[in-house]
Amino acid sequence: MKLKLFFLSLFFLALQFSAQKNAISPIILSRAETKQLFSDEALKKFNIDYPIFRVYNYTDNTGNYYVVLTEKMDSIKPSKDTLHYKIKAFNFSNDEKGLVKKWELTDFVAKQTISGDMENSIWFWTKYCEFQDIDNDGLVDPIIVYGTSGMNGYEDGRIKILVYYKGRKNVIRHQNGTLDHERNTQVDETFYLLPETIQDQTKNIIQKMMDNSLAIFPYGWQEAMKKHKTKFQEK
Repeated sequence: MKLKLFFLSLFFLALQFSAQKNAISPIILSRAETKQLFSDEALKKFNIDYPIFRVYNYTDNTGNYYVVLTEKMDSIKPSKDTLHYKIKAFNFSNDEKGLVKKWELTDFVAKQTISGDMENSIWFWTKYCEFQDIDNDGLVDPIIVYGTSGMNGYEDGRIKILVYYKGRKNVIRHQNGTLDHERNTQVDETFYLLPETIQDQTKNIIQKMMDNSLAIFPYGWQEAMKKHKTKFQEK
């Protein structure tokens, strides 16, 4: 009996090791590689009508994938910062049949912020985007983060964290604010159904954004998420 349990343990360890081996760390495509893969014909076919900012390539047990981040270039400030009013992201699988679109996301600046002004810009926060197999099941769990800025910069902008698990999108929406009562967070119910490791990694990203003064989540947000609250705000 003990011998049988020993071999079963080895079997499951081998499965876990195989899953980890097949989930390869993502790479960022060069401009030349991006242009070769996403030719003018491909851009037209998939309605990629904003300039491509970055392309991530990753592989897991289900195949080879590309995540394409695009941002519409609308104007340039005197500081030479580019303002983006719209963004799109695409996920493609790639096999012998070529590229196949799996999902797409679109967002744009709000016409009015909590302070009553229009948001200035929206863009992908790639420092916090991740394409890793977080729960070691052999499948990459993409986390895409983007945000906006208002008249007060980050202080009255919005943040969205999108966690894709087995093809399903789970979203955390956060509103920054210069005043306490302006800050609030909304969490999809499905987020709390994700594996604990994925939930914990998402919370780590939130903490990093707070440490870097890009976000101010309501006081007690960790406890609120422990209780699986879907809405919480600063009192």
